[in-house]
Amino acid sequence: MKKTMFLLMGIGLCCISCAVSEEGDKAEIMQILHNQEEAWSNHDLEGFMQGYWKSDSLKFYGARGLTLGWDKTLSGYKERYPTKADTGSLNFIIDAITKIDSNSYYVMGQYHLTRKVGDANGVFLIVLRKINGEWKIVADMSC
Repeated sequence: MKKTMFLLMGIGLCCISCAVSEEGDKAEIMQILHNQEEAWSNHDLEGFMQGYWKSDSLKFYGARGLTLGWDKTLSGYKERYPTKADTGSLNFIIDAITKIDSNSYYVMGQYHLTRKVGDANGVFLIVLRKINGEWKIVADMSC
């Protein structure tokens, strides 16, 4: 009876620990997205890109097709959003943050750009992976 009770208590503690860990992961991911909103809204595209994995293996999939690499993704942003009027003010609405495994999540959401040159809205799906202790976007599909 004691063994069963200890086993059940151990399982319960493990479940609580996993839930706490997942909530912490989600809070860290939300902070990255908040930092991106602020950087974008300040026309700081390099700051916005800090949420992304700085690698040639980063994948960005948008209206122009697949872009590979951090540098090429940043160049694309700079080309399409050359001024503060083009970047405007960014607001994310997060619809779901879902754990894939212990080191990765996907996030589904909406983006809303309020701009002098005309507002722009769309949806995105990003995949984040924990790399060297930090959450980084490794894949982004935005349209």
